[in-house]
Amino acid sequence: MSETLKVPTMAEMMAAGKTPEVLFWVGCSGSFDDRAKKITKAFVRILNKAGVEFAVLGTEESCTGDPAKRAGNEFLFQMQAMTNIEVLNAYEVKKIVTACPHCFNTIKNEYPSLGGSYEVVHHTQFLKSLLDDGRLTIEGGKFKGKRITFHDPCYLGRANDVYEAPRELIKKLDAELVEMKNCRKKGLCCGAGGAQMFKEAEEGKKEVNIERTEQALDTKPDVVAAGCPFCNTMLTDGVKGKEKEGEVEVLDVAELIANAQDL
Repeated sequence: MSETLKVPTMAEMMAAGKTPEVLFWVGCSGSFDDRAKKITKAFVRILNKAGVEFAVLGTEESCTGDPAKRAGNEFLFQMQAMTNIEVLNAYEVKKIVTACPHCFNTIKNEYPSLGGSYEVVHHTQFLKSLLDDGRLTIEGGKFKGKRITFHDPCYLGRANDVYEAPRELIKKLDAELVEMKNCRKKGLCCGAGGAQMFKEAEEGKKEVNIERTEQALDTKPDVVAAGCPFCNTMLTDGVKGKEKEGEVEVLDVAELIANAQDL
């Protein structure tokens, strides 16, 4: 499948005298984590299908600095951010799309004060805009009539008030959207935010991801949909912990759209 994917870099685009419509910021997870790479590929397949001229930074992309900042290392964050801002500004990047709410939040809200101001959209927002413009059609396919619950990523929902785009995309699949007890503004963290993804759990009675997975399973879903690679990992681990991986799939919204249409 990978050999059919067209993923030009900004350097290649500029060398050819072209300016992409949007820069796809892949993020560490989408670049290196085997599970998250599937989300990246699904999103690229949709972009190719919709005829979107996009580019990635490739090896010039570095971590946004989100984990360092959340863990309290402001100095490291600013070093990482400044490196990225220099690259982005050198390419005169205007619009950025990313499938990671952590990258989305950091570039959108924390880069401007360091000299990096861009229009930043989450991939569900971008896919919704493609749908609205008639550049993308969504079919239910194998998800038609399935029960799908959506987990609101903290940095997408409560931090940036993006709730509707992912839900509207799920509804376009002719699926039944079922809400968890804690959703939208009352959403519950998957347990990975604030750099918790990279450290051992603290003492307590129950892991946060297990609590959230139980809320998801209470909706009796066929699919738990996510819009964040970290959330995807935590919910997948939770579903495995509950020994439900044979019955419940954990998929990113981009994967739902790509898989429904066999892209």
